[in-house]
Amino acid sequence: MIKMKDIAAAAGVSVMTVSRAFRSDGAVSAERRAAILQVAEELGYVFDSTASNLRSQKTGFVAVTIPSINNGNFADTVRGLTEGLRGAGLQVLLGYTDYDMAAEEALIDSFLRRRPEAIVVTGGAHTGRARRMLAGAGVPVVEMWDLPADPIDRVVGFSNADAVGLMVRHFVRVGYRRIAFMGGDTDRDTRGLDRRRGFLTAMQAAGLEVQRLIEAGIPPVTMRDGAIAMDRLLDRWPDTDAVICVSDLSAFGALGACQRRGIAVPGQVAIGGFGAFDVASCAVPSITTIDVFGKQIGHSAAVMICQLLAGGQADQMIAVTPELILGGSSL
Repeated sequence: MIKMKDIAAAAGVSVMTVSRAFRSDGAVSAERRAAILQVAEELGYVFDSTASNLRSQKTGFVAVTIPSINNGNFADTVRGLTEGLRGAGLQVLLGYTDYDMAAEEALIDSFLRRRPEAIVVTGGAHTGRARRMLAGAGVPVVEMWDLPADPIDRVVGFSNADAVGLMVRHFVRVGYRRIAFMGGDTDRDTRGLDRRRGFLTAMQAAGLEVQRLIEAGIPPVTMRDGAIAMDRLLDRWPDTDAVICVSDLSAFGALGACQRRGIAVPGQVAIGGFGAFDVASCAVPSITTIDVFGKQIGHSAAVMICQLLAGGQADQMIAVTPELILGGSSL
């Protein structure tokens, strides 16, 4: 392992001078610093910032939890967050919960032991211990992808229930009546549950029956899960004229199941998804979906964090407005 003393020997300077060069200490001239850094680069040296961080009490990273690493929406959110933090010299340390609140609690515990500059969590539902740790963290906390009734600190998100209501009202407006909902059947995915509740509320408001609820499996719900659930739906309620799926991936699976059965979409059954994934626009027909602007959520969270770490003020809550994107899978 290359150490500072190796850099010092190669550059013909003291170890203290090398240390100062990496700290941008004014006692080292720009020319000498450039020469030392060039030697370090040639030797493949990587500066260990641990000691410097202990002195400054800054670690330079923001901890982030997401429920899934194969979800394009969360990837967009992390990209927006990363880009927004980059200008402040902050990096993202990412943790994956697999839709498990106990796993999230363990991650939060582990992250806070490493003294992040801030912590961002997906969703507004947490274990009691996780909430207590976040509330006492002493750093900015942002809950995203949700609008919790009792936020811990800051929030950037939207109402999953209201977002699905957009889809229901559109389907009802164009004439669908025997509408089903696929997914949101497990408490592992609280946002999926909220979408299911939003479906029930909007259907009841329209005076329509609400028994057409189909399980889609343990999250993250896949295309295969969507296809299997669609087959069960059609076997049980063959007169269904529309289905709203918990995600675009499950909606794509549902579309494939209809095509294998020779069921015309949207001629016989309309399909709606959620998330505005690439697969929704690339499917044939394209899938009607809800865009929740994942990258915007991440960028807004980053702006909040940068404002707070700079000693400024930041909004307590930023509510993102989902948008209905019409595709060929519905009228």
